[in-house]
Amino acid sequence: MNTVDIITKKRDGLKLDAGEIEYMVEGYVSEAIPDYQMAAFLMAVYFQGMDTEETVTLTKVMRDSGEVADLSAINGIKVDKHSTGGVGDKTTLITGPLAAACGVPVAKMSGRGLGFTGGTVDKLESIPGFRMSIEESDFIELVNKQGIAVISQTGHIAPADKKIYALRDVTGTVENMSLITSSIMSKKLASGSDAILLDVKCGSGAFMKTEKDAERLASLMVDIGKSSGKRTMAVITDMNQPLGCAIGNALEVKEAIDVLKNEGPDDITELSVTLAGMMIFLGNKANTPDEGIAMAAEALKSGRGLEKFRELVRGQGGDPGITEDSSLLTKSAHTLELHAWGSGYIGEMDAMMIGQASQHTGAGRQRKDDAINPSAGIYFCKKTGDSVKKGEVVCKVFGDDVKKLKNSLEEIENAVKIITERPQAYSIIKKVIR
Repeated sequence: MNTVDIITKKRDGLKLDAGEIEYMVEGYVSEAIPDYQMAAFLMAVYFQGMDTEETVTLTKVMRDSGEVADLSAINGIKVDKHSTGGVGDKTTLITGPLAAACGVPVAKMSGRGLGFTGGTVDKLESIPGFRMSIEESDFIELVNKQGIAVISQTGHIAPADKKIYALRDVTGTVENMSLITSSIMSKKLASGSDAILLDVKCGSGAFMKTEKDAERLASLMVDIGKSSGKRTMAVITDMNQPLGCAIGNALEVKEAIDVLKNEGPDDITELSVTLAGMMIFLGNKANTPDEGIAMAAEALKSGRGLEKFRELVRGQGGDPGITEDSSLLTKSAHTLELHAWGSGYIGEMDAMMIGQASQHTGAGRQRKDDAINPSAGIYFCKKTGDSVKKGEVVCKVFGDDVKKLKNSLEEIENAVKIITERPQAYSIIKKVIR
């Protein structure tokens, strides 16, 4: 086969057969196909799309590009949770411990930040001493011992996705349904869990801008999961404003701890408890999702979720003292504030613009080899619906480069609207697909 011919075929909107898709993926993994040709191929897919058959083929080829984990040595029904990516989404740090506290084994393989969205690996690595890379035998032992472990996606699990994931991040080819589906589901199918819960975001700060597109993506992923023998559910959730108040790695770890202490923002608390409850249901520890949600709420209220988080941190070499002393997390050199330029209510918040502003503080990557500043990011003191007086602090930005922080403040000011009337309340959970 000829790489240029395949790129041209997809550029012209024609359907690729399984052999052509396999050729592109395997060629890129083996480095027979260079970055620039794969980038052209991804851009062709971005604009022309793939049908369901092509997407299923791409997913399975990426899954089979490496090992498929065998987690049969872990007792119980293993449940994995994955978000399609959002701004301030630190739910894994909360839902995992809550589900594990209710008896569901959580053996999670996570990724790094992609575009304007943060990654669970980056967040956990902001904890002093936390080890994301551990041997599979130790991973299994930890899950059997404490009910939860979270590790980075290894080069052996869906290596095609790892390479393509990094390239998409820096070539403007993230927001495509087939590429998102194949990236998520290739890892989920290869990671060895028995059941999968998908948190599919929609809105200005999500890859899927409309609820309709999010529903299409969720349905496609649920179908792929079911056809592969995995019990799969999806929840469509709102991402028209940042989730919680904190955006950035160490900042989000602290906010996750606040939630587990019953002191966190309402939106991230509600979503985390709901997702954990559905994980409990998928793990057969509850007869219905509602029963699972009630169990998760009790684990949060009692403090069992917080204790499970401490076990997770301690088990992977981190300092569990961060749950009592946030000063143990890294601190940025500079802090700047954005003050309200008028009085009224916080109205529209463009979550994508805010995510990009956070990326520019140093909390995210602009190139695939960029290093992340774990202490950088944004903290919102006011969010949609909150009243605000002129001169009050709307948010704070953290980082080591004052010039970049000033630019981020300008971006945030353009992303946040102050209006005269309180906006209507919104529902963070839109729909459940089973």
